[in-house]
Amino acid sequence: MLITKVAVHKDDPERFMISALKENGESVSFSVDQDVLIEFRLKKGTEIDEFTWQEIVYADEVKKAYHAALYFLAYRMRSEKEMIDYLKKKGISEAVVRDVLHKLRKQRYIDDREFAFAFVRTQMKTTLKGPNVIRKELEQFGISGEMIEESLQMFTFDKQLEAATKLYEKTKKKTTKRSAYQWKQYMEQLLQRKGFSRSVIDEVLNDHQHIENEEKEWEALEYHARKAHRRYQGHDRWTYEQKMKQSLYRKGFSIEKIEKVLEMLKDE
Repeated sequence: MLITKVAVHKDDPERFMISALKENGESVSFSVDQDVLIEFRLKKGTEIDEFTWQEIVYADEVKKAYHAALYFLAYRMRSEKEMIDYLKKKGISEAVVRDVLHKLRKQRYIDDREFAFAFVRTQMKTTLKGPNVIRKELEQFGISGEMIEESLQMFTFDKQLEAATKLYEKTKKKTTKRSAYQWKQYMEQLLQRKGFSRSVIDEVLNDHQHIENEEKEWEALEYHARKAHRRYQGHDRWTYEQKMKQSLYRKGFSIEKIEKVLEMLKDE
């Protein structure tokens, strides 16, 4: 194949259009990246054999894939798994993906260890997630267990306790009308779902529960008692009291407090 013309691509100044003649006289044209043009010294009058042609095609595929990878990295850091999945979805061959990854690693554009540390720092600053949830998310990004545990060392017990306490306070403002038992269960489940350990959960609940729950529980008890009262006030006294007690007891209130609220309602 003999190159007859080389010109800058009209739509992309970093690519070049090459016109050539095959041995049978057939005219062909193709485009290559400027780096490929320089690497293979492609210019008018250059002869290309079949082996060199295959090398040029492959080198240009790598270059295109590399540009796609840089575009993917423009928004945020990526893990190796994310990059592999992205390139494969674009139909890029495994060999090309492998070469692109090698180049990205060499230039430190892809670094799973740095990705893990950056991810943990971001989650600590911008979310109220615990380490167990963050660990699962890093696993989904394909980060190795060793790198995950290393990066999570930043999330010390004190920082976990601070995040869990913030979540507790935030939830407390939105969540009312629960008995002490229901509140404790609700917070335990929420903190666990958010990825906090048993030791962190216990400390948060022990630090806050006794101080706040008396007032909150009585407020919740009054709310549910008045609601039940409206439902059962048409019954005779004995049936009324039995239904009230059953309804409030099922919600986690103690018999002692239920008796007090019934006395209060009786006096009104």
